[in-house]
Amino acid sequence: MTDHVVRAGLSVAEPLAIFVEEQALPGTAIDAHAFWAGVAAIFARFAPENRSLLETRDRMQAQIDDWHRTRHGHDPDPQMQEAFLREIGYLTDEPDAFTIDTEGVDPEVATSAGPQLVVPALNARFLLNAANARWGSLFDALYGTDALSAPAASGGYDPVRGAAVIARARAFLDEAVPLQGAGWAAWTGGELSLRDCSQLIGRRGDSLLFRHNGLHIEVVIDRTHPIGRDDPAGLADVLLEAALTTIVDLEDSVAVVDAADKVAAYNNWLGVMRGDLTDTFEKGGTTTTRSLAEDRSYDADDGGRIVLPGRSLLFVRNVGHLMTTPALRLASGADAPEGILDAIVTSLIALHDLRGLGRFRNSAAGSIYIVKPKMHGPAECAFTDRLFDAVEDLLGLIRHTIKVGVMDEERRTSANLAACIHAVRHRICFINTGFLDRTGDEIHTGFEAGPMIRKADMKEAAWIRAYEDRNVRIGLACGLGGRAQIGKGMWAAPDRMADMLDQKIAHPRAGANTAWVPSPTAATLHALHYHQVDVRARQREIAEEPVPPLDLLLTLPVASSNWPPESVQEELDNNAQGLLGYVARWVGQGVGCSKVPDIHDVALMEDRATLRISSQHMANWLHHGVCSRKEIEAALRRMAERVDTQNAGDPGYLPLLAPGSLALQAARALVFDGATQPNGYTEPVLNAFRQRAKAELLAQR
Repeated sequence: MTDHVVRAGLSVAEPLAIFVEEQALPGTAIDAHAFWAGVAAIFARFAPENRSLLETRDRMQAQIDDWHRTRHGHDPDPQMQEAFLREIGYLTDEPDAFTIDTEGVDPEVATSAGPQLVVPALNARFLLNAANARWGSLFDALYGTDALSAPAASGGYDPVRGAAVIARARAFLDEAVPLQGAGWAAWTGGELSLRDCSQLIGRRGDSLLFRHNGLHIEVVIDRTHPIGRDDPAGLADVLLEAALTTIVDLEDSVAVVDAADKVAAYNNWLGVMRGDLTDTFEKGGTTTTRSLAEDRSYDADDGGRIVLPGRSLLFVRNVGHLMTTPALRLASGADAPEGILDAIVTSLIALHDLRGLGRFRNSAAGSIYIVKPKMHGPAECAFTDRLFDAVEDLLGLIRHTIKVGVMDEERRTSANLAACIHAVRHRICFINTGFLDRTGDEIHTGFEAGPMIRKADMKEAAWIRAYEDRNVRIGLACGLGGRAQIGKGMWAAPDRMADMLDQKIAHPRAGANTAWVPSPTAATLHALHYHQVDVRARQREIAEEPVPPLDLLLTLPVASSNWPPESVQEELDNNAQGLLGYVARWVGQGVGCSKVPDIHDVALMEDRATLRISSQHMANWLHHGVCSRKEIEAALRRMAERVDTQNAGDPGYLPLLAPGSLALQAARALVFDGATQPNGYTEPVLNAFRQRAKAELLAQR
């Protein structure tokens, strides 16, 4: 048990109190006693409302369940469903036409278009890699992945592959920075004859800095470099401005279940806000220390200097409204709402950036960027807006310093998106779509309507096409174009870059000025898409198109026929394998996001969103008799054996088939208790079993 200390009537875990008072507050000119008194006042005001909002979710879900049960066997007409949802307050009236008026937004968010990384806050090495992914080597990204063909064989440099990489990079330059007459392949150095001379904006030695579609490209000329010395022009690399923004994640990609975890995550966020975060590790038999990258400086043609950020602009993703944390207990003795604590502490930490207390500046515009996930409808968005008001008052910030990113990943938010945006119209800087969490909520909301279609078929369902299109069009209608980000979801296969290059261009074509990628390498390659597509021009085209009607969004993905037994087993095995592969690491090792081999041994990025859809899908099929409990148990057993084999080389892995496996128990609970989990979320089960696992490890010591 972690010791607690009393602060202004609150019971604060000692590690959190020490962190706040000795690390986060110093330098901010905020007195510790005044701070804790303000924190207590915020919890006294907002914790009851937080609880009430969750009760509203439960009430609405119960009403929806009852409505579907009374219509069992009848496919609900979307218009009839819409009338019912309006009657219970699930759907609200559309606001009158409006335009957001968010101010003080950095250009990386407001006007630029480029990739966005999401990185777990608990992993300092990954966090530094992501923050430094503002610039990436196109040569390295092409050479080290399957972007051109199969990855290069080990055992030294492959000159044939190297030549193919250089040829592809020159082809990119021909598209983004075309020359007069012959292309880049014919250029052997010296002065360039550009079609558009304004694209060349700076130099660093012999290297050249260009700008295209708002993104920077550095053509590295270095005749002493191992690659450049053999190139006629001395071309040593092409550096792309890649991850313009990064989300430092305290939510789905981390396993944070107690005060120690919470403080570790906060400490890493403080490290990047102060600019002093480092990580030392062994790589290739050599000890390496990583730190944040410096800014990049160039000579401008007019004799001045151009200084470009060396680091990605950082957001922080807080947790949603659901969970509570033992890191702080209220005067009543109850664990505090975790999202309220996150809002306070992550904003306090960001003061180190706003007040220039660190080595670098994150937000040149003087803003704090918080992504708020899993909000259900405009009332919950309005709650977040008022909470951020209170945090600003506590920290002495001018109103709307804290910007909010609204994740459109719950059905009630999708159906009321304009009203949600309106509720935060003075501070919104971001909306996005996320297939997996949104599908998990789609399944749980319509749980009683019938068995859902197979998971792979969801991407072609009417509701999800309407969801993706409505998000962009409503965002543009509300004035987000040129003022905020409109984002799309994650590419989940980090080792399949050729497929990503082929498919993910759909995101900028859809009018999204950012989209999630799983690694710095993927960010570099995805940056190519934003050179191929002028997103602002695309947004202007899309703004003229109608918003897909609400009835398409409300069309439930219920199956119209049964499946043969072999198809049922195939679906169960697929869901069970992904579920077990993720839960084994979450519960046993505290890993919130990682590459998990799927049933075909393809590495996929798994986090709680992927777990939510898999567990809810199995629970839904069980509830409607598509499969039996015995069949699910058999699938879990089969896939536990497979997952154990896939992880046999990991010395820290705890086998699922070991006696008393907590991870296997957690997986079973996620499925067999899935119907009763709040909105189908996995956090309550995962947290409970991870806490038990940590207690067992502590007892063994």
